[in-house]
Amino acid sequence: MKRLRTVSTRRLLVIVGAVAVLAVTAGIAQGALSGGNPTPDPKPLDRAVVDALNAPKVDGLTASVTFDNNLIPAGSLPEGSTSPLLSGAKGRLWVSDDGRFRVELQSQAGDAQLVSDGKQVTVYDASSNTVYRFDVPQERRDDGDRAKHGPVTLDQVNKAIAEISKHWSLSGADPTSTAGEPTYTVRISPRDDGGLLGAAELAFDASNGIPLRAAVYADNQKGPVLELKADDVSFAQVPDSDLNMTPPANARVVDMSSRQQRGHDGHGKPSEIEGPEAVQSKVDFKLAAPESVAGLPRQGVRLLQHGNESGAVVVYGKGLGAIGVIEQKAGQQRDKPTGGDRDEQLRLPQVNIDGATGDELATALGTVITFERGGVAYTVAGSVPPQAAEQAACELR
Repeated sequence: MKRLRTVSTRRLLVIVGAVAVLAVTAGIAQGALSGGNPTPDPKPLDRAVVDALNAPKVDGLTASVTFDNNLIPAGSLPEGSTSPLLSGAKGRLWVSDDGRFRVELQSQAGDAQLVSDGKQVTVYDASSNTVYRFDVPQERRDDGDRAKHGPVTLDQVNKAIAEISKHWSLSGADPTSTAGEPTYTVRISPRDDGGLLGAAELAFDASNGIPLRAAVYADNQKGPVLELKADDVSFAQVPDSDLNMTPPANARVVDMSSRQQRGHDGHGKPSEIEGPEAVQSKVDFKLAAPESVAGLPRQGVRLLQHGNESGAVVVYGKGLGAIGVIEQKAGQQRDKPTGGDRDEQLRLPQVNIDGATGDELATALGTVITFERGGVAYTVAGSVPPQAAEQAACELR
């Protein structure tokens, strides 16, 4: 029988981040439907995409936004205010003409800020005074490509759509209205094993191609579990001061960028350390990393580093239905008490992991389990039901 115990806001944010990443692979956005607002003329998907990619470049974007997060189960969040990243919030969005952006979500517990310079995303959560850093996937293109090679062609777009359609189902460009602007909404859903992910949708401005609303849907659910939508949109140049954010000097830092996840080749250059034997030689605990868990074969073992602390990331299965396991020496990533009552009011079910006690976060998009055994701390995460995650956890020895 599952029991409940409290878990800190910091730890829950890390756990939720792991689940959200599983959905971001497909991830983006729904267009708002509003009968009284203007909608664009119907267009085939390929033509709508070509026109969006070749649209005149805007000077910048400023908007009010609403972020909804329905991932956390009822009863896990405390009554009253908590981090806007967990409970959702309203705020502001600024985007520059070169793709840099800042999102500010406001709440009584403290604001949350998301800032990107195009290479990294930095998230600051004031309620836990914690900074999270992630890499931004880099596209292989030159910002001057359009000037050098001309506009994107219909043939190029159709080839890209055909490639995407091998693994994903794409809708047409549905004429919609978002933030009072004519938009096209495109829906994407996995053809094969998508785990618990149902679909994602993107609504982009019909005249300039700028995304104005985003949402992710769980399998067999009509409403979105994650949604970011813009309102009161203004297209104008954005000052650099609106794009910058400096976290407090005493903020705790959780760096998930590639520079913290790589080893070095002996000459100071970063290099991936992979394989059970290579990773085992770099950590001071015994790896479990069995050849399979929950019927899924092991696909890879990679070294995970945070400063002076080392661990391993093990992946089982492929695609969105894969299960990831993080193994670390027990005590490395424990939260320090903050002294605040709110930080200790979050509650997660406890589960029996073959004699060990684990904390389980089961959401509409996936499950995360954390537990310790034999001096090793394990985190099991996947876009899978709780039963599959629990079975995988039990097989880690």
